[in-house]
Amino acid sequence: MGVEYAIIVKNKTRLESLIERFNTKAQAKFYIERLGGNFEDYEAEHEMFHASLNSLQTQLSKVIKYKLLDRGFMPSFIFSEKNVIVVVGQDGLVANTAKYSKGIPIVAVNPDKGRYDGVLLPFDAGDFIGGVEGVITSQYNSKTMRFAEAKLNDGQRLLAFNDLFIGASSHVSSRYKIAFGEKTEEQSSSGLIVSTVAGSTGWLSSVFNMAYGVAGMFEKNLKLKRPRLKDDELLFAVREPFQSIRTQIGITAGLIKNKHSLTIESLMPAGGVIFSDGIEADFIKFNSGAIATIGLANETANLVTR
Repeated sequence: MGVEYAIIVKNKTRLESLIERFNTKAQAKFYIERLGGNFEDYEAEHEMFHASLNSLQTQLSKVIKYKLLDRGFMPSFIFSEKNVIVVVGQDGLVANTAKYSKGIPIVAVNPDKGRYDGVLLPFDAGDFIGGVEGVITSQYNSKTMRFAEAKLNDGQRLLAFNDLFIGASSHVSSRYKIAFGEKTEEQSSSGLIVSTVAGSTGWLSSVFNMAYGVAGMFEKNLKLKRPRLKDDELLFAVREPFQSIRTQIGITAGLIKNKHSLTIESLMPAGGVIFSDGIEADFIKFNSGAIATIGLANETANLVTR
């Protein structure tokens, strides 16, 4: 079955979100500058993004038909094998798109290399068309990425391309029972982060930054070592575990592999959640009685590479 359509996935710029909130650009500018912000930065970001988007659309129109899809409509959009997905935006948009992609090739484009790190964005507006043409002719390089999965005892499940968060929805202590390997204990913490190899440079890296920053105050020669995960591994870390008469800190981190899952039982009567890829709206409730098994999912994402 040949590729017939390219689906361009994009998100609103910060400026577009501000105008949507304040009705006009002038009112948005007044609000930002009144608070001492730099409105010109919002404008520069917006202009750079749309310059890249316009260039991308012009080039695509010469090769294949395309449709434009805003991030907000993605959960209800059905991708097919006749599509090639072109994501233009930040790394987080790639992660969000991947969960709905059903393994369809994703060509990820960095619209502003001076602003975005682009760990998951191998292409730019100047060279992405080669990736699209490769998918059309079935001659392209790609990397298969495994998802993390949270599965509840009531059958609900949630996938994550980058990471899962398990804990309280607000800034209160998360209470749960955790089991990993042969150990089981009750914990109180700021929640858990479970990271895939794709997410190891994201939220998980900030956990390492904090840990090494505090430890570095007392150990001057401490060297920061970033986690290097394999494709079939997940790494979990407990954020700020608290030791008390009832709660322990014996399980603070670990590697989850195919045969080693992590089990968490909620002890929170209300406000417990599991959400994925930093999007709090993409969540399942995790309250008392819920037991989550965290492991590798069968689903994969197909990211086109150079």
